[in-house]
Amino acid sequence: MRQGEGPRGDLCNSCNRGFFFKLFFCRAACGQVFVWPYRLRLRAFFAANRIGFPVILSKTVLRGLGLALLVAVTAWSGTSAGAQDGNWWEGITSFGAPDYSGKRASLERSQPRKDDLNDLRPNDVPWRSDEMLAAMESAIARYEQIVNKGGWPTIPGNRMLRPGDSDERVSYLRRRLMVTGELPRSSSYNDYEYDSAVEQAVARYQENNGLRTNGRVDQPTLAALNVTAQERLAQLKLNHGRILDLVQQPPEERYVLVNIPAFQLEAVERYQTVLRHRVIVGRNGRETPTLKATIRNLNFFPYWRVPDSVAQLDVFPRLVKEPDYLSNEHIRVLTGDFNGPEIDPSAIDWSQADAKRIKLKQDPGPQNALGLVRIDMQNEHGVYMHDTPMKPLFQQRARAFSAGCVRVQDVFRLVEWLARYEPGWENPGQVQAVIDQGQALDVQLTRPIPVYFAYITAWAEPDGRISFRPDIYRRDGSAAMAEVFDPDAPPPPAQGLAP
Repeated sequence: MRQGEGPRGDLCNSCNRGFFFKLFFCRAACGQVFVWPYRLRLRAFFAANRIGFPVILSKTVLRGLGLALLVAVTAWSGTSAGAQDGNWWEGITSFGAPDYSGKRASLERSQPRKDDLNDLRPNDVPWRSDEMLAAMESAIARYEQIVNKGGWPTIPGNRMLRPGDSDERVSYLRRRLMVTGELPRSSSYNDYEYDSAVEQAVARYQENNGLRTNGRVDQPTLAALNVTAQERLAQLKLNHGRILDLVQQPPEERYVLVNIPAFQLEAVERYQTVLRHRVIVGRNGRETPTLKATIRNLNFFPYWRVPDSVAQLDVFPRLVKEPDYLSNEHIRVLTGDFNGPEIDPSAIDWSQADAKRIKLKQDPGPQNALGLVRIDMQNEHGVYMHDTPMKPLFQQRARAFSAGCVRVQDVFRLVEWLARYEPGWENPGQVQAVIDQGQALDVQLTRPIPVYFAYITAWAEPDGRISFRPDIYRRDGSAAMAEVFDPDAPPPPAQGLAP
């Protein structure tokens, strides 16, 4: 018997097999027994007493600091075959299985807290600013201190933790949240109860990390919590460099910046953010590129000229199975180029169609993939910003759904800001007036506006709050920071054709 020693995760140090209870003895019965701290031995003692082991509580037992474990092992080896059948140990509360009686059962069966979507930055400080650089430098200094002190504990196991749980892993969770400030330092870190204070701290952590704020340690949250302090420090330094590159660009009085992994856009005027919008960006395989371009035109009630790649890879295969798709979506078939003559789609063998010769153009209207307005910004990648008919998608927290272009929530507000210094567009309401008329209109900006698509996965606010986002395109160099599949998140939309 080894004093003060425990298994590596859930494995026996002697035979590398799994443990019953993760505390008592080896699943393979190799004879390895571990003596854990006094409080856990008492937990083991009372657990053994509850399931019928013949145990006598005495001062001698308490002073033995471990005899209860020995009793449990002895009772296990001598119980009937019926008692040994099945995972009988899971009925012991606080050691893995839920207790479905009384208050704790109601907590575990309760629905998780509502995910309040509060993912837009809360102040007017732009990402591309000296204030942001200063806040990032303070954050880096803070994380260097954390790393120098040994970082934070890894939370073992992979089972979900939730309010109402009584689990030894909660003490690891408490220590982890105290290091980064979501849980006050005055809290007890040796407590095994997942109480309301821990739930609120987990929700704060989730909000700071772009995760669903359900207050539970689900798989994405556990993965984020277990990213090491060294990796987070490296992530802060990497993104400090990205922001520095933006700041070193020539200054502009007005510009737009899209932060791709944060799924948000900011409009900046005279060095202050005046608008923030949620956005939808490119999915994996159709990533939104980083770039600098210039917004020169606003297209109301636009046609959608389906890109050759989308036509060849997405539309033509779909037409083999759904010949009525074109008429349902008001898409015309043209030959040669987008101004060429219209042809009958029923005369085409779509399994052999070539996008270099056959072009697709969708009519304007509410069904149009671009919505009611397109923000034109010529660039080598052929991407742009636009409205969308699929507005409910903005209510999801992770929004990498497009084919590379950027869809903007409340885009008419952004368009009004873009056009506000154009002749005839000075007064609020002009954009809505154009929409109400329902007629196609192209507005060429006499004062073009720069736009940046940036990839920033970590930043800091002037008040000291530090935010991280999943590395959705795996550009940060560490697989640990990549996005983790969340089985409980709302399902992504079927991969449509929208840019």
